Amino acid sequence: MGTAGKDPYEGFQKKKDFLICIDSDGCAMDTMDIKHFRCFGPCMVEEWGLEDQEEKLLFRWNQINLYSMTRGINRFKALALMLKEINDSGTPIEDVDVLVKWADEADELSNSAIGKEAEKTGSIVLKKALHWSESVNQRIRELPEEEKKPFPGAKDAIAWAHERADIAIVSSANLDAVMEEWEKHGILPHVDVVLAQNAGSKAACIEKLLTFGYDKNNVVMIGDAPGDRKAAQKNGVHYYPILVTKEKESWEKMPQAVEKLMDGTFDEGYQNQLNEEFEKNLGA
Repeated sequence: MGTAGKDPYEGFQKKKDFLICIDSDGCAMDTMDIKHFRCFGPCMVEEWGLEDQEEKLLFRWNQINLYSMTRGINRFKALALMLKEINDSGTPIEDVDVLVKWADEADELSNSAIGKEAEKTGSIVLKKALHWSESVNQRIRELPEEEKKPFPGAKDAIAWAHERADIAIVSSANLDAVMEEWEKHGILPHVDVVLAQNAGSKAACIEKLLTFGYDKNNVVMIGDAPGDRKAAQKNGVHYYPILVTKEKESWEKMPQAVEKLMDGTFDEGYQNQLNEEFEKNLGA
């Protein structure tokens, strides 16, 4: 299945004609809100000593990461966006433009990648961003286990789908956290390959998966955020949304989408209907 540092595709091969790519946080796992409320935002406030603006900044952090069309953005992109806003509103953030440039241009947005860049450049903000990210991961590990669980219906739907299709986790979250959560809840045996933050962007992961010989019409990305849909669209594959606050119903209906995928009726009309529901639900 692969761990950090290894080729994430090592040992993976196409076994079935159909491929289902599934996002983790906020999609299969009910972990997104708690991670942002208790880990990402608070760690940023602590790392940059922004306690005097805490309430306002945490509200804005959650708005960017959970309740708008930037939902599901990579952690370093969100951090760069947030720190730039803070800097531009009058609280200086040292080297902020270095982080903005790196988050915008780097091929890989992960701890190891930012660590190498920080070492190479000596940039204060990159070192702090790495420390923040490591603190976030530590804080996530300390979250009560009972609060990190799959959405109702997700495990059964994924197990059912795995009998009919190859399953890939395609997530921008930390690899170790994803592996740990899916393993703990017994979903990992229904997965053929785990592609997390270390494997590159979701669009790049889907593009690479297609090289294993899948027909684009036989591939669907399941996600909860605009970035998931964008990654699917970029590769010409289908998108099935897990609707925020309606996750249980979305997972219950997921087998219908897989059946449509398999019998060739996952057509433009059905996709448009799903897209409309998705946009309406996120307030777009």
